[in-house]
Amino acid sequence: MKYAQITQTDQIEESIKILSATVPDCKVEDYRNQYEITDKREIMDVTKRPNKTIKVDETTTRLEYVNRLALPLQKRIVNSTVSFTFGNPVELVCEADEETTEGQILTAVKRMLSDNKIDSFNRGIARDLARCTEVAECWFPVPTEESHDHYGFTTSFKIRVQQFSPWNGDMLYPFFDKTGDMIAFSRAFAQKEDGKDVRYFEVYTDEEKVIWKNAGQGWEEESKEPNVLKKIPVVYAKQDRVEWHDVETMINRLEKVLSNFGDTNDYFGSPILGIWGKIMGLSAKGTQGKVMEFEGDAKAEYISWDQAPESVKFEVENLFRLIYGLSQTPDLSFDSVKGLDISGIAMRFLFMDAHLKVQDKREILDAYLQRRINILKAFVGVLNTTWRKQSLKLEIAPKIVPFIITNEKDIIDLLSEATGGKPVISQKTAVGMTGLVDDVEEEYKQIQQEQEQANKLDVFNPVA
Repeated sequence: MKYAQITQTDQIEESIKILSATVPDCKVEDYRNQYEITDKREIMDVTKRPNKTIKVDETTTRLEYVNRLALPLQKRIVNSTVSFTFGNPVELVCEADEETTEGQILTAVKRMLSDNKIDSFNRGIARDLARCTEVAECWFPVPTEESHDHYGFTTSFKIRVQQFSPWNGDMLYPFFDKTGDMIAFSRAFAQKEDGKDVRYFEVYTDEEKVIWKNAGQGWEEESKEPNVLKKIPVVYAKQDRVEWHDVETMINRLEKVLSNFGDTNDYFGSPILGIWGKIMGLSAKGTQGKVMEFEGDAKAEYISWDQAPESVKFEVENLFRLIYGLSQTPDLSFDSVKGLDISGIAMRFLFMDAHLKVQDKREILDAYLQRRINILKAFVGVLNTTWRKQSLKLEIAPKIVPFIITNEKDIIDLLSEATGGKPVISQKTAVGMTGLVDDVEEEYKQIQQEQEQANKLDVFNPVA
């Protein structure tokens, strides 16, 4: 379908208005002010937390700056989500033998993913989805200087991917039909050209890619090209809220409490000496056996603040606990995990909430990753037409594997117990798993020779 069939007009401005009206613009600047520690963050904003005006005397005042303790907890929550979701590579589940055409198609898809450093790319996708609620990626062919067979067949193209994100200045506009299928995808962005901002609006459909340009004199067509893939080469994902939305008010409160307590410490952290009555004399600084002389019933004593710090401590600890708990973010700081049982089973329970969060994310990411695979299969069929039918029929299912710290000893003990104490791996396999040797076969032979030599020297266990 061409864009004019969707918008029912070939007027550029009217088409842009229709295609960009489907999704409200992302409030990325609000999200950025919450995520980054900048002057626009609530605790840093002087209009919301003004500095203090102190009266020095009857005619003089001075400005005293208050403490502003901003905590990067939003970033901590996002980083945890990204790490647990894509800390391990995404597995591709496919029943295909390597020697068959289906196996060769699977290999081609894996190489396309590997060439684009997909493990790191996945983390970037998850990060922007978490911190600005939407993200997209676009796959496209790039001509090469010479033909190659890197994908298992001869071609003069390589497949590349580009990330679209509001965090980087892109405005994303998917267009869905009544059945929920995406029939067009548009991206608006601006870039500097000859010292001035030039606006662009790209439209992708299953039949064409159109780029419109506005350099200040109105919109005009920059380019139009057919879509040989016959499928929109864009994958789009959106979630309702930023990752820290539910605990944003708690983070603001925590920053305010800590900042206020910092101000209080500035006043009362050092000892305050209260004096009642008249002092007759003081000892000099550094004098041994200092003496303070009073007249009459005068006295002096240090003023201490006994109860308030406990209430602040209680609130701070509860806020930290609620922020981590409600955002399903494990607190893996040293103070939190020291002294804990770090067995494999204990780690699974420790990370259970984070893994449940990953399962929730799969409602969005499973469909996202599957569409990516479908696009790559279509590219394989376009670049190698002899594989076209098989590539469209082949089922490749991406599987997210949440990050977990494994304890091999616990696993081996469990398997050994299940087999009645019998070995679960061979000695040769164990040698290879150590990672300490380059030639596993030669090392294993050497171990056998040394064992035979030891047996010959053992008079209680002679070798026949």
